[in-house]
Amino acid sequence: MGHSIHDPVERPPWNVGRTPGAKRALKPQQIWAIRFWLDREKRMRDRALFDLAIDSKLRGCDLVKVRIGDLASGGRVRNRAIVVQQKTGRPVQFELLEPARGSLLAWLGRRGGSLEDYVFPSRINHSDHLSTRQYARLVDEWVTGIGLRCDDTARTP
Repeated sequence: MGHSIHDPVERPPWNVGRTPGAKRALKPQQIWAIRFWLDREKRMRDRALFDLAIDSKLRGCDLVKVRIGDLASGGRVRNRAIVVQQKTGRPVQFELLEPARGSLLAWLGRRGGSLEDYVFPSRINHSDHLSTRQYARLVDEWVTGIGLRCDDTARTP
């Protein structure tokens, strides 16, 4: 007997073959491998984004919305910064280590802008922030760049 166009279609689930849940955290040697790879590829913005992600441990949605004024004052990057999380509404304080301060200072020097601008602007609308989806694509690219398969050995920083 034939099938009607109104019959439900059996589709495989979108996550077939993937391990559900959180992925393993990056190991220190993998973090340094990504930093080295980003430096070798001369990707200043991505290095600053990666270093900020590692030091702050913010969710991607909060990371892309960080403003220059949250990180810098008086022509230098602060040692400590405070960002209000979108999900909880609570402020989170974190320390920026020397590698992060150096890469952020270099990126902000090249990027320019005022204290109210986003640190990582959108590639489409420079007055808006980088999208969370674009950030996820970048993380996949970084992890693939050092030879890790993103689906089973790395986690979004």
